[in-house]
Amino acid sequence: MQLYLMRHGEAGHEAKYDRERSLTESGLYHTALMSEWLKSTGVEFQLVLVSPYLRTQQTWQEVSKHFPEPRKCKVLNELVPAADPEMAARLVLAYAEQYQAENVLVLSHMPLLGYMVSELVPGMEPPLFATSSVALVDIVGRHTELMWQQTTHSIS
Repeated sequence: MQLYLMRHGEAGHEAKYDRERSLTESGLYHTALMSEWLKSTGVEFQLVLVSPYLRTQQTWQEVSKHFPEPRKCKVLNELVPAADPEMAARLVLAYAEQYQAENVLVLSHMPLLGYMVSELVPGMEPPLFATSSVALVDIVGRHTELMWQQTTHSIS
């Protein structure tokens, strides 16, 4: 299975609650840039799992413009910034198995994404995720490996 972990685009700070922060113009632009790069790799997602926060929903709206519709898209409360990384990782793997998805896109937040990588790839320190960045974790049986991590700066 190929697990693509993506952080939402840059968000403003003018919302009353963290969950209501929306993407900036720069956040939309960089998300579109990363989406085009991902599309150029030839990947298509069978399953997309998204945090309920506005900025991740808006990120998915932009990403979805660049890809065919996945078989399944789910909004999960377990993908919010302060969620339990072990539970989030297990849940993502369980949904991937349930929907027999080979390519899964997870749209979430820091610090959760970094900690999820540590849960999935034993012995790995949690990497930082810039906004709109993506990491690919390859899972074959019990073997997991972080294949790459890209930012909008590294692809342009």
